[in-house]
Amino acid sequence: MTGKTTERAGYHHGDLPSALTAAALELLDERGMEQVTVREVARRAGVSPGAPFRHFADRQALLTAVADRILADFGEWQLGMLAEAEGSAMRAFGLGFVRFAIRHPRRFELIKSRVFGERRPDELHQRLSGIERFLTDIIVADQEAGVLRPGDPAIVGLAGQAVVYGLSQMIVDGYLPPDGAERLVEQVLDTFGTGIANSPDSQGS
Repeated sequence: MTGKTTERAGYHHGDLPSALTAAALELLDERGMEQVTVREVARRAGVSPGAPFRHFADRQALLTAVADRILADFGEWQLGMLAEAEGSAMRAFGLGFVRFAIRHPRRFELIKSRVFGERRPDELHQRLSGIERFLTDIIVADQEAGVLRPGDPAIVGLAGQAVVYGLSQMIVDGYLPPDGAERLVEQVLDTFGTGIANSPDSQGS
């Protein structure tokens, strides 16, 4: 009886998809992506097992909605990183990427399956395009400020993503120990930054 009441209330307020997404995100953090099932998400949201399918075609669609929610949080996270940054904004973005993965390894795994796979879900196109524009703007701003040397922002961005994605995966996989990982990441990013930084001589010319 309680479940039916909750289900009707969710529809009445138009927030059942959000409730299901929140329940799935909670389950993801607790147990990992493979343990996120539609039945358990429905139970946690207080609705019938079939209710989620009125909003999500299948489990994969639900996971994509969770990925969209995570990407939104990631964007806010990066804004916070940049607000506290001193020096290169691109370095701050890269450090923010790895820190997010360290703190939320199961969210990182889900994002990896949706963003860095063979095909990106159409539902994430707008969110990902926004993040990519954000990164491009950061690179261009660093170049105009003389922090980074001139170059195609797309290539610089791809190189940076390769570094931070690789570092994140190595930490999540346990190849790099979590203790002291952030300091090691900072050192690697500084080494990478040396290769794309503008030299003092170039800035004065």
